[in-house]
Amino acid sequence: MLGYNLWLAARSVRRNPVLSILIIGGIALGITIATSFITLHHVLAQDPLPDRSSRLHYVRLDSWDPARAYPGDAEKPIPPHITYPDMRGIMKSGIPARENGGFKANLYVYPEKDKGRPFRAVVRLCFSDFFRMFEVPFAHGGPWPESADEGPEQVIVIDHATNDTLFGGGNSVGRTVRLDEREFKVVGVLAPWRPTIKMYDMTQFAYQEPEAIYMPFNFVEPMEIRTAGNTDNWKANTDNTPRGFLYSETAWLQFWVELEDERKVQEYRDFLEAYVMEQKKLGRFQRPLDVRLTPLPALIEEFQVVPEETKGMMLISLLFLTVCALNLTGLLLGKFLARAPEVGVRRALGASRRAVFLQHVVECEFIGIVGGAIGLLLSMGVLFLFNKSFPFGEVFHLDAAMAGASILLSLVAGLLAGLYPAWRVCTLPPAAHLRLG
Repeated sequence: MLGYNLWLAARSVRRNPVLSILIIGGIALGITIATSFITLHHVLAQDPLPDRSSRLHYVRLDSWDPARAYPGDAEKPIPPHITYPDMRGIMKSGIPARENGGFKANLYVYPEKDKGRPFRAVVRLCFSDFFRMFEVPFAHGGPWPESADEGPEQVIVIDHATNDTLFGGGNSVGRTVRLDEREFKVVGVLAPWRPTIKMYDMTQFAYQEPEAIYMPFNFVEPMEIRTAGNTDNWKANTDNTPRGFLYSETAWLQFWVELEDERKVQEYRDFLEAYVMEQKKLGRFQRPLDVRLTPLPALIEEFQVVPEETKGMMLISLLFLTVCALNLTGLLLGKFLARAPEVGVRRALGASRRAVFLQHVVECEFIGIVGGAIGLLLSMGVLFLFNKSFPFGEVFHLDAAMAGASILLSLVAGLLAGLYPAWRVCTLPPAAHLRLG
């Protein structure tokens, strides 16, 4: 029966091509707008690490000015970074399964003479745990060993694009790269990696691309590397040397820990509170005790990484689709009533109201599916424009969930547009249809 009704629907579409094109075009337009903006919100709001995000916690300590709170819009604002001495202090706990402190810096890269001129690259100083915590994919090699953190050993990991620039692609593990005045051995090359959110550092623009090069954190002192990220300081630093900056009250480091369960979370929180109380005895942390241990999903929400505008645009696009569907009701009603004589003959020959109603609903859904397929293709073009127009990179793509949502919306739109016309045409008495004929 369904196949027969689909055949009738296809015949009806071919019989009135101009009217059918108008109806299908209306559905396609609504689906294009709705799918594009739903996908925009879906991509930005999705969990970047669904398998482990609940185990990753961001550490913050309120080491700010005793006389006034940290400035911010939150109800109880707190510095988004921690200081270098505090990072060193809390890394002695031994509680987390993994932990990572880090920051980004700008260093000069000196390629081989035949590969081009020196250029400045964005480098992340981090620990070996960083790569496992944030599921960084490798094309060749892997993270440096934990022993290289302590040295530190002159090893680096480079991204896919840097590998192409310096070595023409391929496996460059074991090759050397000069950064500033030192030679580093490549131990790993990343696979192409562009997470939607730069989840390990959301303190500036959360949609920045990941860094090009990664090196052991402990080079920060011997190489006197300064951060290229944000810094917060409430206390004047009288020592303007690199070491003076490191050991000042300036907060500038992002610090993450991986805690396996709630028991570990509480154990680590107790450790942090004990650490702060010890620091209070030394004259630091004179504000009320405030230790923050925030899971990654909650931190994304707290930092308002997903723009509120995307949710508003998604709701408006759904409203636009609804308006498109309702506006097509009149066209479908006119189209169905024009077939009144045909419907009257079918009813007179014994077709039930249910069969007539079902026939016209199937036609509406057929139109919805065709319009939805066209809208789905058009939305790919819109997402391509999003990728070119916004500074997020090539991150907006239709996945299976969004394609399924688009099909569902097209079915709902077809039903919404055709439900009343289908009911109206099947409720007229057969005699009235025959008189019209």
